[in-house]
Amino acid sequence: MRNVKLTLAYDGTNYHGFQEQRGTGLPTVQGVLEKCLCRLAGREIRVTGAARTDAGVHALGQVVNFDPGAWAIPADRIPLALNGVLPEDVAAVHAEEVPPGFHARFSARAKTYRYTIFNARIPSPFWRRYSHFEPRFLDLEAMAAAARYLRGRHDFASFQAAGADTKTTVRTLFEAEVTRTEELIFFTFRGDGFLYNMVRIMVGTLVEIGLGKRPPEEIKAILEAGERARAGPTVPARGLCLVNVEYD
Repeated sequence: MRNVKLTLAYDGTNYHGFQEQRGTGLPTVQGVLEKCLCRLAGREIRVTGAARTDAGVHALGQVVNFDPGAWAIPADRIPLALNGVLPEDVAAVHAEEVPPGFHARFSARAKTYRYTIFNARIPSPFWRRYSHFEPRFLDLEAMAAAARYLRGRHDFASFQAAGADTKTTVRTLFEAEVTRTEELIFFTFRGDGFLYNMVRIMVGTLVEIGLGKRPPEEIKAILEAGERARAGPTVPARGLCLVNVEYD
């Protein structure tokens, strides 16, 4: 059996997330990708994704793996073939042959997400799909100080949306940074895994700190509480992007 690892980039605006929602008729990135793969290979192909990005979430480095079967094409030529049939808001970036035991999700060692806020008095029509607009002043130093409390291994139950089904809410954040370039504020998180809506809730909490509604050190109490109600709001999906997935 062949096993191909494929890296994707996509604008998630028009999709109901990455994962196929069979029987619903809703457009998903996985559904579009599998349809194009089947068209090229002349057989049914199912892919496994590294991250189940939600509706409206974007990606620069989503990873999938699949068995191309008898499709006689070198792996490094697959992106060129795919990009000829994929819609313009999805792109195949890179492909390579990997060992049979490689699994896009379970073999992942770290993922990096970035959330973008457009922080200015006037909104930008060019950033409206890829950022959350916040016209109020945000204290960058306070948010950066608060983000440092998120680093390390913690129980992130307070930063998980209600209704999620996970065995454990303990995760490790290797990096949690807040930086600014002109009107854009970037929240970057690199960790061994993320809970449902975890990044968007962390950003919503950090924004409240940036607005002066909470002190930076309150992050410690929120983590210890383990209650969703203690954290801030969930910011919109459009500002979130899966930047990278790392493997051994």
